[in-house]
Amino acid sequence: MRSPFLQAFADLPRELPIFPLSGAVVLPGVQLPLNIFEPRYLNMVAAALAQDHLIGMVQPRADADAAEPPPVHRIGCAGRITSYSETTDGRIVMVLTGLCRFEIVEELPERDGYRRIRPDWSRFSGDYDLDGGSIGDRERFMGSLRAFCDQRSVEVPWEDIGKMADDDLVNLLCTHLPLGADDKQALLETDGIGARADLMRGLMEMSAFSGATGGSEQRH
Repeated sequence: MRSPFLQAFADLPRELPIFPLSGAVVLPGVQLPLNIFEPRYLNMVAAALAQDHLIGMVQPRADADAAEPPPVHRIGCAGRITSYSETTDGRIVMVLTGLCRFEIVEELPERDGYRRIRPDWSRFSGDYDLDGGSIGDRERFMGSLRAFCDQRSVEVPWEDIGKMADDDLVNLLCTHLPLGADDKQALLETDGIGARADLMRGLMEMSAFSGATGGSEQRH
C-alpha cells in the first residue's frame, strides 16, 4: 500500500532540487539514509522541508571532474524526506524514500548554492504501478545474489528478503548492494522489474566470476 503522505503522480512538481552523489541511487519504495553536512545541501534540505519534501537523487557522469558544476546523468529518481533529525554538530541525518524517476529537461539557476532542474516525469508513470512485475527466475537470481554477497562479504538478512515481493527486492538491492556507479545508473534507467533483475543478475555473476579469477567503491 502506498503511503498517504507520498504525492500522487499528477501532483509531482515542475521544479526539483537535485543532490548529485556518485554511487547513490534511490528507487521507488526504497529508503536511502543520508548524512547532510555541506551548507548548500543543508539549504537544499531546509527548502525541501518548507515545500513538498522532495529531492532528486542524480549521479555525476564519469567525466564529471572535467567541468564545474559537474555534469550529471539525465535520469534520476526523486525521493521524499520521510524522517530527519538535527545533530548538535550541525548535520542533518535523514531518510529519503524513493518516489518516481525523472528525466532532466533543463537545469535551472542555482538557489542558495544547490542545483535545481525541470524534470519530465512522463516516461516513468509506471513507477506508481503497485504491481511492479516479477523476476523471471527467482531461484537463479537468489543463487547469484548469494554468490555475490559471499564474495563481497555482504551481510544479508536472508530470511527477511526471502519474503519480499520481487519488485521490492530488486529495487532494494539496486540501492544498497555495493555495485559500481555506472552499474547502478544502468539499473536505475532499466524499465521493468524483470529486465532490471536480469541485468542485476548478470552484473552479480560477472562480479563473482571476476572475483573468483582475481578481481570498486565510493563516498560523499
